[in-house]
Amino acid sequence: MEVILLEKVYNLGELGDKVKVKPGYGRNFLIPSGKAVSATKEKVAMFEERRAELEKQQQEALSIATSRAEKFKEVTVTIAKKAGSEGKLFGSIGTIDIAESVSALGTELEKQEIRMPEGPIRAIGEYEFDIQLHADVSASIKVVVVEEDV
Repeated sequence: MEVILLEKVYNLGELGDKVKVKPGYGRNFLIPSGKAVSATKEKVAMFEERRAELEKQQQEALSIATSRAEKFKEVTVTIAKKAGSEGKLFGSIGTIDIAESVSALGTELEKQEIRMPEGPIRAIGEYEFDIQLHADVSASIKVVVVEEDV
């Protein structure tokens, strides 16, 4: 399936690129989320008319993401969870827990923006995670997991 990107998509392409994607990815994610349109002649013409407007929107989104990244430079989140004697957590800490803890500090963060390539946290310790705020902007936060006082 060929689509035209309406914004920069991480690991796919830039605004205005015509790319081939798997039909499910195009139909189920890119088109419904407004990141792309199917590459028909009518849609190509419509895109070319709106190109300047879309570029302006992308620049605004980039500047917002850059300013948000500045807020995350010194963010350290401490999360208390019940743990066993060897430091293993009863349960785990995922993106939702981290996003809620950061948002409680006053800096908004969505769970989709947190990158946890190794999966959820299952032990006490200090961890550093990347946050993808925009296709071009990323930041990192430090998460400290401590044992909960009973």
